[in-house]
Amino acid sequence: MLTGRRYRLKLTTAQAAQCEEFGNICRAVWNTALEQRREYRRRGAWMNYNEQAGQLADAKTEHDWLQTAPSHILQQALKDLDRACRDHGTFRVKWRGKQRWNPSLRFPMGKLIEVERLNKRWGRAKLPKLGWVQFRMTRQLGGAVRSATVSRDGRDWFVSFLVDDGAITPERHAAPHSGVGVLMVPTLCARGGGGGDRCFPGWPVRGFRCYSA
Repeated sequence: MLTGRRYRLKLTTAQAAQCEEFGNICRAVWNTALEQRREYRRRGAWMNYNEQAGQLADAKTEHDWLQTAPSHILQQALKDLDRACRDHGTFRVKWRGKQRWNPSLRFPMGKLIEVERLNKRWGRAKLPKLGWVQFRMTRQLGGAVRSATVSRDGRDWFVSFLVDDGAITPERHAAPHSGVGVLMVPTLCARGGGGGDRCFPGWPVRGFRCYSA
């Protein structure tokens, strides 16, 4: 069973500045990708995660500042945007303003994350491009780490681990038969496919340059 563990981080000045920089890059990617999706919808087309992830990879070859942050946290930002647009609608998803949005960086690849206990009070985790970061280990992880999210709340930074504790989720009991036949029809949601997608060459370069400031 997956469960969450949240701890207060003790970042160095350099690490805190690095997290802020990563957050600004993720915010720029989110805002640029959101604007692209809105432009597609205005033209009657649809943009999906796979298309935007490919364009992001192309943009990184021309813009060094995109290479500063770990690739998978930028890809995770696009995945989060994709889900938000599908759940709420492209034009209802909000921009991430610098003053209103607290940085949140999700490292989705648990196999790249190392966690060690230093003593009774402190532990440390090794995160891509951040290196070893210390945190107040108030409780044991209790399982294998699947992902980690570094976020800022006010002036403090925290790390949240998604942990597989090995527990088995209890099976749901079947509902009693009511005697009335019900036809269950699954709802299908088109994800990807690219049938109605159109490519506007050059957009990633102009867009990512626009939001890089």
